[in-house]
Amino acid sequence: MAAPAVPQPRSSKTESYVDNKRKEDIRQANIVAARAIADAVRTSLGPKGMDKMISTASGEVIITNDGATILNKMEVLQPAAKMLVELSKSQDSAAGDGTTTVVVIAGSLLKQCLSLLSHGIHPTVISDSLHKTAIKAVDVLTAMAVPVELSDRESLIKSASTSLNSKVVSQYSTLLAPLAVDSVLSVVDPAKPDLVDLRDIKIVKKLGGTVDDTVLVKGLVFDKKVSHAAGGPTRIENAKIAVIQFQISPPKTDIEQSIIVSDYTQMDRILKEERNYILGMIKKIKATGCNVLLIQKSILRDAVTDLSLHYLAKAKILVIKDVERDDIEFITKTLNCLPIANIEHFRSEKLGYADLVEEASMGDGKIVKITGIKDMGRTATVLVRGSNQLVIDEAERSLHDALCVVRCLVNKRFLIAGGGAPEIELSRQLGAWAKVLHGMEGYCVRSFAEALEVIPYTLAENAGLNPITIVTELRNRHAQGEINTGINVRKGQITNILEENVVQPLLVSTSAITLATECVRMIMKIDDIVTVR
Repeated sequence: MAAPAVPQPRSSKTESYVDNKRKEDIRQANIVAARAIADAVRTSLGPKGMDKMISTASGEVIITNDGATILNKMEVLQPAAKMLVELSKSQDSAAGDGTTTVVVIAGSLLKQCLSLLSHGIHPTVISDSLHKTAIKAVDVLTAMAVPVELSDRESLIKSASTSLNSKVVSQYSTLLAPLAVDSVLSVVDPAKPDLVDLRDIKIVKKLGGTVDDTVLVKGLVFDKKVSHAAGGPTRIENAKIAVIQFQISPPKTDIEQSIIVSDYTQMDRILKEERNYILGMIKKIKATGCNVLLIQKSILRDAVTDLSLHYLAKAKILVIKDVERDDIEFITKTLNCLPIANIEHFRSEKLGYADLVEEASMGDGKIVKITGIKDMGRTATVLVRGSNQLVIDEAERSLHDALCVVRCLVNKRFLIAGGGAPEIELSRQLGAWAKVLHGMEGYCVRSFAEALEVIPYTLAENAGLNPITIVTELRNRHAQGEINTGINVRKGQITNILEENVVQPLLVSTSAITLATECVRMIMKIDDIVTVR
């Protein structure tokens, strides 16, 4: 082993911090690894950002622009770099949008930390100043924000379309943004106005057509076809719908056993029993006036047999089988009915009512639509169409981001300008604040203020503009007090971004900054990696 590095003599003993070589190396390795991850997604930031094509081990291909998705699919081995993946995940669950931004900010802060460390500033000092900077930054952002009302549909649509602008499906943002806004607003519960559960919005993907054909369905859509086994009905008006969790098929024994039938009369008796058993069940179902059955998928035995389908068709009951177990809760909430677990509990008060249940052909397959539901629960269904699977998947992810943006606005009703405006303003105000602070802190805060300029810089770079000129001009404009000036990527110049309708929820920006600083502070405090076999 080499002797530990001899500390270099410094003029003041108290201020400088001299580390031994190993800890410095570990810190440096962590920061370099994390920055490599940040640089990987940096090119996909903003409306002119590039997309990534991810080829997984199983051979499937994903094309996406969503930071969280890219990082999720990456095979990251370095533990500090894994923290950045977790960071974008937490931003995805907290705000839903801005998953790339948060990683880019973290990478830029780490770059500044590296230079501060090389100046001999103690990591704890850096970490504490970061914490103070984050608190101050959130205050500055809140001061810039514009309040918004939920009834102001225009503003909500603007922010949703800003979120969609950086995606592959940006040309359809005029269609998808209002769709996202309407679906979230239809789910908001007046009793709990600031809570939106996105699980109440179901996204059904169907191949065929283009993204233009995407629709919001007030009702239910099943990506299945009606069981046509015996010429049953495919369209029913004034439907009474039952969701059942039992099987309409002859019972099985509980243990594995075989029954040996020796003569033909017994065989007939068994078949007759089966028939009577099924007929008895169907009579009970028919007695309540039910004419649409949704049957849950069953593991133990077939949920329906050919015989039972034949009798159900005779009774003019429409059957949709193999409904997934996870969908049951959503279906019952929408139809305002109760799932029925046993034939004995089949009563008319447990049924849901709808005007129309019909089968429609879509693309190469068929779907079942239930519309005009009576006392419909607060849910919405979006039917996403696309020409190939990659587009559909990306459209679904983009729509999810747009829904999250609207959800953020419901939670915290403030809008803020986009296009790099808030970051430059933060950088300016924090820079001014740094001059007031004393000692090391002011020094740290100043470099963190510089770090925030990475967002407008990257936006300009990805759009093929000259980043240095653009950012300098932006600083100049902001120093003159034009708070909402940002980079207009479409025109390739600097304009007032609020007038261009480029807006984002306050929650996206604040959570991006707090989460990024938190992550960087954790990386700063690590001084050794111990592998345990």
